[in-house]
Amino acid sequence: MGFFKNLFTWWEGASLGTTLFSWRHGVTVGEDSNGNVYREGAGRRWVIYNGSNDVSRVPPDWYAWLTRQIDDVPERALPPAPKFLKDPMPNLTGTPLAYRPSGALERGGHRARASGDYQAWTPD
Repeated sequence: MGFFKNLFTWWEGASLGTTLFSWRHGVTVGEDSNGNVYREGAGRRWVIYNGSNDVSRVPPDWYAWLTRQIDDVPERALPPAPKFLKDPMPNLTGTPLAYRPSGALERGGHRARASGDYQAWTPD
């Protein structure tokens, strides 16, 4: 099923045409931590995704290489990352780990009463 699915769809990885073009004209220049493979050839640069085709899955350093903001691969063209830099977090919206404020229904639906100079509006 994988071959036929890949033959007729483009959103689940490289199509047959992209695979043949990459094999014939491309040279692998690197791979990122997500398993995406970066290729160059025939005056072009492209990525073969490991999974669905989504540009948000390309790290910023490789994105700079793809868009020709840097000339060489990121390992040689960019300085090392600072020690305090954290790994990016995916968007957690819609998951059980999403942020829910105190008034959210998932947290009971009740929030602390307002205090201080707040006075609710009432129609007169």
